[in-house]
Amino acid sequence: MSNTNNVHKGAMDILLETSRTFFIPISRLTPGLQEAVASAYLCMRAIDEIEDHPGLPSEEKVSLLRSISLILQKPFQDEDFVLIFEPYKLILPEVTLRIGEWAKYGPSDIAPNIWRATATMSEGMAKWVLKEWQIHNEEDLDDYTFYVAGLVGVMLSEIWLWHDHTETDQNLAIAFGRGLQAVNIIRNRTEDVSRGVNFFPDGWDFNEMFSYARRNLNMADQYTEAIKNGSIYHFCKIPLVLAHGTLSALEAGEEKLSRAAVVELVSQVSGE
Repeated sequence: MSNTNNVHKGAMDILLETSRTFFIPISRLTPGLQEAVASAYLCMRAIDEIEDHPGLPSEEKVSLLRSISLILQKPFQDEDFVLIFEPYKLILPEVTLRIGEWAKYGPSDIAPNIWRATATMSEGMAKWVLKEWQIHNEEDLDDYTFYVAGLVGVMLSEIWLWHDHTETDQNLAIAFGRGLQAVNIIRNRTEDVSRGVNFFPDGWDFNEMFSYARRNLNMADQYTEAIKNGSIYHFCKIPLVLAHGTLSALEAGEEKLSRAAVVELVSQVSGE
């Protein structure tokens, strides 16, 4: 098996391990587009694992995230990441330790966009770790969700434009990522509070957060419906439908969508 095939198989295996939700739509993308989106997702997942790591002190998270950001802003080699990860290779997950592979996995003419977006996200995450995720108002929430998720929407829109000149509205693209993140914040509320992190602005309860999520998901619907490329449309529609379904389940007092509900929603989008 060639090295290219090895990296492809490794990327798909790690993708399946880290996100079944995104594995489904990414695995259905056409060649070239699939590698670009997988590269972007895995790079961003790699730094997300640092931000969320329960065993890393905040100052070490900030150092790692800023180091990654700097590496991605100039010509780099895999060894650059190996050096900064050396003290952490036994505690960081594989998806993070292999970020150098994921960064080089995408097509060469879109890869610099992926590096730039990941570098911006990494620096933004470091900023919020320093702030101890203290979100006091909606402006703070918008800023946090932009860095950890809105940038994903921006990155995807750049990939769509590169792929076949599909143009999308940037504000709607940001809302696409922000809406998915808001659903995650609601779903993980109990766990976050138990570790001393509160992503709800001061004075907000679930009603305000549900409203925030719905508002962004409705904009995400506009974003998705404007996309004419079938492969890209289905990629965006699947996680969006699952987010809507999860939000409805949470509002009904359920912990999450059932596996049967997930299969049903995905089949509705896919027409299977």
